Amino acid sequence: MPDLVSSPLALILWALIGYGLGAIPFGLLLARAMGLGNLRQIGSGNIGATNVLRTGNKLAAALTLLLDGGKGAAAVLLARALVAEDAAQLAGLAAFIGHCFPVWLKFKGGKGVATFLGLLLALAWPVGLASCATWLVTALATRISSFSALLAAALSTVWMLVLGHGTMIVLGAALTLLIFWTHRANIARLRTGTEPKIGQK
Repeated sequence: MPDLVSSPLALILWALIGYGLGAIPFGLLLARAMGLGNLRQIGSGNIGATNVLRTGNKLAAALTLLLDGGKGAAAVLLARALVAEDAAQLAGLAAFIGHCFPVWLKFKGGKGVATFLGLLLALAWPVGLASCATWLVTALATRISSFSALLAAALSTVWMLVLGHGTMIVLGAALTLLIFWTHRANIARLRTGTEPKIGQK
């Protein structure tokens, strides 16, 4: 009988579970439930916490941030508890992809920052905390969410090496590349000095 814990079938299953969790559009659902309108027609049209904040509802933005981070963490923790570390990393990556490219939103999701930080906290909390701190310090200094996210993503692999989690480096590099891809429009605006600041509509 095959080893279901380490089998390719188990890894595929957890990739699908991770994707399904990641693809839950909490920002969109909360905006509708709280009467804030269609998030696709507000600000950047993004479904993440930064755009939810543009509705003026800080509670909705905070809940979106927590839930988007939580689904990444949940995918990792469930896979780790029931299968193994390899499955946990795969489930985390799949959750991130699910958030950014959800099938039921025609693959047009969020930019993945909260999910990215959530799954890092679950995989290796020192790396997650260092990445969160990078985002927070940069955000306080610049008031630009996208720049903070890009810097946190870029330094996440450095934190993995410095803090002794080199086994995550491939995952970290993949997530960093995806963060830069989802922020390509932001990068263009950063270059021209037209990127809006946090809370700016």
